[in-house]
Amino acid sequence: MPAMSRRPDRRSVDAAPRLPLTEPPPGPTFARERAALRRGVWPVAGCDEAGRGPLAGPVVAAAVILDPKRIPRGLDDSKKLTAEKRAALYTRICAVAEVGVALAAPARIDRDNIRRASLWALARAVRALPVTPRLVFVDGCDRIEAGCDCEAVVSGDALVLSIAAASIVAKVTRDRLMAQVGAAHPGYGFERHMGYGVPEHGRALVRLGATVHHRRSFAPVAAVCGRPPAAVAAAAQADISAAAAEATVPEPALVAAAD
Repeated sequence: MPAMSRRPDRRSVDAAPRLPLTEPPPGPTFARERAALRRGVWPVAGCDEAGRGPLAGPVVAAAVILDPKRIPRGLDDSKKLTAEKRAALYTRICAVAEVGVALAAPARIDRDNIRRASLWALARAVRALPVTPRLVFVDGCDRIEAGCDCEAVVSGDALVLSIAAASIVAKVTRDRLMAQVGAAHPGYGFERHMGYGVPEHGRALVRLGATVHHRRSFAPVAAVCGRPPAAVAAAAQADISAAAAEATVPEPALVAAAD
């Protein structure tokens, strides 16, 4: 009697556990940096910025060259970490890696627009490094004028370890700076919302008006100031150095201030 094929019981197939269609994305790795090292390309830096969205404060950019033999454990996209974890990793990064930091003051943002000011700050952060990299990975879709080869990596802070380290340095530096701004300008809550457009900040803007740290080209601030963004940008052109000098930038010491 010929063998007959049996079709699997549909109920048993449906009852079997199913694997997820997509795996959760892994954390950032050192794979791109190691590939460059194998090609003889070194040093390699990662750079990222913090503070594109707020209504006040500078954009802070950081560039980091990790030591392949002393990579801090736990590096990740700064947005995925608690403030305590970021602070601990910041200290470790500054102890074992080469770090450069730069900022674009609100007046530069008003003059150039937020995208161009951010790219300018990223390029300055690379130049602030104590050693010159031969390759730079930058978070996002725009390359920067780094003076060497540059690769843009979309979602780079979640993929490339040196970019993740830069995101932590930029975030912690900016948060500490905004805490200082909050102490100098009580009533706005900068030390809590870091300049973002939360309701508390909006109410303070209406009640107290704009400070030198506010981005007057951003619509909510321009509305309070009673001037259109284009007029504010023209008036801000000569103010970049004064706006940067008003607040002291915290560690690390390797800082390229806006000019």
